[in-house]
Order: sequence, then structure tokens, then C-alpha cells
Amino acid sequence: MARSSYYYHQKNSTTDKYKDIKELIKSIYHTHKGRLGYLRITLEVKQKGVVINHKTVLRLMKSLGLKSLIRVKKYKSYRGEQGKIAPNILERDFKASQPNEKWATDITEFNVRGKKLYLSPIIDLFNGEIISYQLAQRPNMEQVVKMLKKSFRAIKTGYNLILHSDQGWQYQMKQYQRLLKDKGITQSMSRKGNCLDNAVIENFFGILKSELFYLKKYTSIKELEKDIKEYIRYYNNDRIKLNLKGMSPIQYRAHFYQT
Repeated sequence: MARSSYYYHQKNSTTDKYKDIKELIKSIYHTHKGRLGYLRITLEVKQKGVVINHKTVLRLMKSLGLKSLIRVKKYKSYRGEQGKIAPNILERDFKASQPNEKWATDITEFNVRGKKLYLSPIIDLFNGEIISYQLAQRPNMEQVVKMLKKSFRAIKTGYNLILHSDQGWQYQMKQYQRLLKDKGITQSMSRKGNCLDNAVIENFFGILKSELFYLKKYTSIKELEKDIKEYIRYYNNDRIKLNLKGMSPIQYRAHFYQT
């Protein structure tokens, strides 16, 4: 066959050379319930042994109609000065050299047919792992105390740890501050009305809502509670992150201790 004829037929062939890769992309996308964007899907594809450029993955995802959703605002718990305001020790230094060096906490709100659900988690700034969390239908002190006591299982008393929050009324209370002091934890607070001072946990809330809450129309708080618990398990164990070298938070922590 003449060279020109070969390239003509190759160019006009109906065979899709990306057919298998498209199926892999769709499988990864649906396994993660539509939560992954093209960069993390590229990492997953490469982990399967397929060498591919992220721009190609983006183009293929567009051709398949696959895309992620956007994020929205959070619940605010600031009610003015209710107690003692701690200094901003963290000062937006969100990098930690090891696990349990810097934690952050906050509360976010979900609305299901007029009923509210509040999530109060603690996140480790080293790997983005959710250390502990508590769900409640009212944002009260009991919720925060239960979450805090759960987190204490991860560290020894006197461990050199900073726990950062905004100036929400719960974090100004004597009970909360006494629990931190007794455990040897240093308290840090964002400046008034400055959400960027607690950007890591703000980002987690955005991810949680865009990858879970806005993908489904919930009919009950009980249903949402169940899915949030499952999502946090997924987030810690299976959801890979670009800044963690393509590993999940728990995988990255394990990798740190191994090396």
C-alpha cells in the first residue's frame, strides 16, 4: 500500500484509539461518584499503568460530559466576644512537618427541607486527615466537647500541638479552653471575620458539599448523616490529593512513618 493511502485510511479510521482509556476514566469517575476532577483522575489513570497527559484527560472528560461541581459558602458561628479571644498563633502557616503538629476546627451547616444539621470536625494540617468529628442538629457546646474528646485519643497529654479555629462562640468558652489547657494544647484563633485565616478547613467544607451534599437531593437528616459518615471515611482513606503525591490522607501519614 502506498504511504499516502496508509495515512489517509489511518486518519479517517472510525476506530477510537482512546476507547479503553475513556472506559477507564468513566470507571474512575463513577467509582468516586463524580467527585474527582481531571487532575486527580489523571493520577488515578497513571496509577493503573497508563501514561497520559492531563490535558488529554481533560479533553476526553469533556467529550464524555464528565465534570465536577462548584462550592459555596459556610455557616458562621461568630456572635461577638462571648469569652476569651486567643491570639492568632497559626498566622496562616498551614504547613506542618509531621502529623498532630497543627490542627484546625470549625462548624458547617446543612439545610434539608428546613431542618438543620451541623458538622464539627478537626482536620490535621499535615495531611488533611479528619481526626475526629461530631454531627448534631443544634450547634451547641456538647457537640464541640464530644468532638474534642474524641480527638484526644490521637495524642498524648502534653503533645506539642496547636489547635486553630475562628472566633466562634464555642471556642471562646471556658469549658473548651480548659479542655485544651489540660491536654497541653495551644489554642489559636483567626482574626475577626477573616475566613482566610482558617482556609484549610474552609476548603474541606467546600469539597464535602460539592462532592456530596450538592450531588443529591436529600429528604431527611438521617439520610444525610449516614452519607457524611461514609464520605469522611472515603475522604480519609480513598480520596487522593495532588499535594499528597497522589495519596489519600491516611496513605500519606503511613508513608511518612515508613520513611
